[in-house]
Amino acid sequence: MDIAELGKFKLLDELTSGFDSVAGNRDGDCAVIDGPGDEYVLVASGLMLEGIHFDLTYTPLKHLGFKSVVAAASDICAMNGMPARLLVTVGVSARFTVESLKELFEGIRLACRTYGIELAGADLTSSLTGLTLSMTVTGKTDKNRIVCRKGAGETDLVCVTGDLGAAYMGVKLLDREKRVLRGNDVARPQFDGYAYLLERELKPRLRADVVEALKEADIVPTSMIDISDGLASDLKRICKASDVGARIYLDRIPIASETFDSADRFQVDPVVAALNGGDDYELLFTVPVSYYDRVVRLGGIDVIGHIVPASRGVALVTPDGAEITLQAQGWKE
Repeated sequence: MDIAELGKFKLLDELTSGFDSVAGNRDGDCAVIDGPGDEYVLVASGLMLEGIHFDLTYTPLKHLGFKSVVAAASDICAMNGMPARLLVTVGVSARFTVESLKELFEGIRLACRTYGIELAGADLTSSLTGLTLSMTVTGKTDKNRIVCRKGAGETDLVCVTGDLGAAYMGVKLLDREKRVLRGNDVARPQFDGYAYLLERELKPRLRADVVEALKEADIVPTSMIDISDGLASDLKRICKASDVGARIYLDRIPIASETFDSADRFQVDPVVAALNGGDDYELLFTVPVSYYDRVVRLGGIDVIGHIVPASRGVALVTPDGAEITLQAQGWKE
């Protein structure tokens, strides 16, 4: 059977089903291990491969180091935890110099300093297929504040932080400039006016600030996930784990003006970018409807829909009331 036919998540279930036990919680974005006292220890890992997850033609190594830390640590935040320590393994080929690796690790160092993460260890190995980055992040959360994908209930509100689709448009911009300048060593890429899109793709934010804000407001989401594969795909993952459906509203999806403008130039539907783009690393979560006022007062969080019975499926509601069934365009479910 071809891997694409089964899909990532079903394949993982198949591969791990024969084990006597799988440590930790398999419902969330990382392993949950019983820790000391009233805390859980959280462990998340991420793998980034050259040519699959990044293109060094237009990705500065410093930015790549920063982003690789955020991508792994985001899974800790998605379970309502705070990242604490980082283990790094880098596979590198002979075409990289000492100076280039120092640049990569400067980005890793900057991310650690920005988000209060301690480097616990690092390792290097040779690679014949390009640059490979493996990040393992540990963190913690109070046992009474742990949040998984499973837990969303009917009538819960669907909330999202920040804005969506900008990272995807940043990739479109970088790909365009790569094509235009191929073979031209004189011309410079045209990035004027696109700083926000480039930052969202090359240097995304870790939403640890939202985890802290939720704690200060005494809000514990009923389910949560980080948006790495696109709003549609990640919302469906919450709904599948919680055995519910959802309705989200097109005119409530937060999309930055820069994303709208660039989408028009690239002839891309900005809503499609927001639904399927991925790499936003924003937090998607659900809360009881009684929390509406408390969530809105936090700022930077939009209520985009609500949870419905599983029998109604997962759909996008247009301004005229039409319902469009959401399809996961990221990793196959």
